[in-house]
Amino acid sequence: MPDLPTPQDAAEAALFTESWDAVLSYADLCTSGAASATELAGEAFALGIQEARSAGSGPMRGPARRVLPVIPLLLTAVRTTAAAWEFAGRGHRLDPDLRLWLNSEKAARYHGMPLQRPIALRGLRDLQEADAALLWLAEVEALPLPVVARRLGLDPALVSSELAQVRALFRDRCHRSHLDTPMAAECRSYARLLDAVTRSPTADTPEDLSRHLATCVQCAEAAACLRLAGGGLPAALAGGVIGWGGLAYLERRRRAAEVRLGAGRPMAELEAGEPKEGASKARLVRNGLLAAAVLLSLVALGVSMMPMGGSGHDNAAGDDSDRQVVADPGPNISSIGGHPSGTASPSGRPATSGTATAPGDKNPDTEPQGTASATASNSPAPTRSPGAGSGGGSGSDTPAPASCEVTYDLVGQWPDGFQAAVTVTTTEALDTWRVAWSYREGQQVTQMWDASVAQDGSRVTATAADYNKNVAADGSFTFGFLGTWDNSKNSAPSGFTLNGTACSN
Repeated sequence: MPDLPTPQDAAEAALFTESWDAVLSYADLCTSGAASATELAGEAFALGIQEARSAGSGPMRGPARRVLPVIPLLLTAVRTTAAAWEFAGRGHRLDPDLRLWLNSEKAARYHGMPLQRPIALRGLRDLQEADAALLWLAEVEALPLPVVARRLGLDPALVSSELAQVRALFRDRCHRSHLDTPMAAECRSYARLLDAVTRSPTADTPEDLSRHLATCVQCAEAAACLRLAGGGLPAALAGGVIGWGGLAYLERRRRAAEVRLGAGRPMAELEAGEPKEGASKARLVRNGLLAAAVLLSLVALGVSMMPMGGSGHDNAAGDDSDRQVVADPGPNISSIGGHPSGTASPSGRPATSGTATAPGDKNPDTEPQGTASATASNSPAPTRSPGAGSGGGSGSDTPAPASCEVTYDLVGQWPDGFQAAVTVTTTEALDTWRVAWSYREGQQVTQMWDASVAQDGSRVTATAADYNKNVAADGSFTFGFLGTWDNSKNSAPSGFTLNGTACSN
C-alpha cells in the first residue's frame, strides 16, 4: 500500500482528519482499484496543501482568503493529479470514463480562460473563504447545520440565516459571471428572462427559454446556479467545481451524511453537541438517585424483618446498590451503523464523514468511501482501573468510572482492506498517550497517521506523535489507519486501553 501523507503540524493534522475521507472518496471514483485510490488521494492531498501554502491562506498562514475552501480545493487537486497521471503514462490506473473526459474539451474548461470556466466555479471563487466554506459544507458535504456551525466557529442560532444570505450572495456572483461571459446573441437575449424566472420559485419557464436551456450548456449551468429553490444547487456546485464525477461524489456525501447521523439518533442530540463525558456524568447522577432510593428501600425492609438490628445485611444491601450504580454498560453495538442512541461524538463534532458500501457498484458508490460510524461491539463489563480503590477493604469491589472513552469509526472498507479512525476522550491531562485494542477476526493494521503503530497478534498499540502527544483534561484526540481483513467479517475491536487503563466504548 502507498504511504499516506504525513501532516507537518497540528493544523495540517486537523485538516487531514476533516478532509481525508472526502479526498479518498473522490479518488476512488477516479481510479480502478483501492491501492490506486489511496495513492492518488495521497498525492492530491500533498498538492492541495502546497497550493494552499502558495496562496498564503488557510490554517497554515492565518485567516487570509483562500482561492477555494479546503475540501473543493483538495478535490480539484485530485482531478489535477489524475490528469498528470494520464499524461505521464499512468492512465491505465484511472477509470476509463475519466480518461475519456480528461482528453476532451470538457476538461479544458476547468483550467482554460477564466471567463470560459463553469459558472459555479467562478461564483464560488468570488466568495470570501468563510462564506464559500459554509455553502460547500452545507450543500455538497450535506453536513447538518449545527455541525457546520461548530466546524466554522459560527453561532448555531444564526447559521441558518447566514446560509440563506450566502446562497443569495452566491446567486448574485453567478449572475454577474454569466453576464460577463462571452456569449452568442441568442444567449444574451435570454439573460434577463433567465434571471427573472429563476428568482421566483413559482414562476413557470417559458417554452422558448426551456428549449434554449435544453441545447445551451452555458445557459443551463447558469440556470442551475441562479435557481436557489428546487434543490438543484448542490448538483450545480458539485458538477461545476469538481467536474467529472461530481454528481456521483455528491451522492456519496449524501449517503455519508445519513450514516453519520445513524438510524434512530435524535437530532436534538446532534444539535446539543454534548460530549460523551457530559452524557456519562448525567447518566451516573440519574442512576445514583435511583440507587439511593433502592438502598433506602432495602434498609427499611431489613430493619422491619430484623428488630434487633442487622448491620451485616445493611452492608450487603449497600454493596449491591453500589454495583447497580456503576454497572450500566449501555447497549452493545456489534455492527456498522452509527453510535448508540443518546451518545454524542466525544469531540463535539460528527465522526469522519461516511458512506455505506454497495458491493459491486463502482458508480456512484464503491469502497473506500466516507465514514460508516461503528462503535466497538460487545463492550466488556466495567473493570477496576489500575490502582483504583487500593485503600478499600474486602467489600470495595466497586469498579471506578473509566477515565477515558473511545469511539471507533469504520471510514470505509473494500474486499481486501479498510480504513478506520479512533477518537479518545480523556478526563485527565496527558503529556503522552498510548492506545491499545484487540481485533477478533485477524485484522492487521498496515499504515497509521497521527500515531505510530505496533501489532502483536491481535493486539494493536498506537503511540502518540510528537505534535499531538499533549492532551488537555476533558480533551480528545483522533488518529486514523489502514488495515486488511479477510472479507468475511470486520467487526469493531474491543479491550481499548489508554496508557494501560481500560476505557469505555
